[in-house]
Amino acid sequence: MFYRDSTFLILIPGILLALWAQLSVKSTFDKYSKMPASYNGTAAQATSNMLSRYGDMDIKIERAQGMLTDHYDPRSHTLRLSEGVYSSNSIAALGVAAHESGHAMQQNDGYAFLKLRNAAVPFVSVSSNLSMIIFVMGLIMSLSFLVDLGIILFSAGVLFSLITLPVELDASNRALKMLKENRIITSYEEELGVKKVLRAAAMTYVASAVMAILNLARLMLIRNSRNRD
Repeated sequence: MFYRDSTFLILIPGILLALWAQLSVKSTFDKYSKMPASYNGTAAQATSNMLSRYGDMDIKIERAQGMLTDHYDPRSHTLRLSEGVYSSNSIAALGVAAHESGHAMQQNDGYAFLKLRNAAVPFVSVSSNLSMIIFVMGLIMSLSFLVDLGIILFSAGVLFSLITLPVELDASNRALKMLKENRIITSYEEELGVKKVLRAAAMTYVASAVMAILNLARLMLIRNSRNRD
């Protein structure tokens, strides 16, 4: 069976990296969520202050349900901060809020990789759901063109993961810059804490990209093996 194929072993490094990244981001966030910053305000207020400095961007800031559900919605120009971030002034909360503010700034500046990622979302959301179905159908029916089509569609998701990396890294760089320029963080210890939070979050995207690449390699190994048979 497909899921019992020995090529599954190629995914083990990616799985281990993903598990480590998830544990790292959780432990880092937990640690620095207990460390208040010297800033006299909440992460939501810090976000509003940072964005207002760079012009009238008309960004709505809302509270989001859940843990670490923070995100920026470019369609509605809405920045949503999770319950553990919105009303907190911890090092972790400020880092996360500033990162999402970085995405808002990317859209405002017309950052090329963000525009490319946003344009790819509709296609990737469809192709990612269909790729494995088509690939497995091709294997079952011994139709090589379906196998190849499944791989092509899956490759779009891999490319999306790679495009996401510079978007996330740039948002983190913008976050640190905005926090320092607006004197929301003022000490070396605060800056170090924010960097660790942002670095841990970035590793989850690196792990996702590595996992996508390894999955693609696995599909190609399976295809080549079936072709030889």
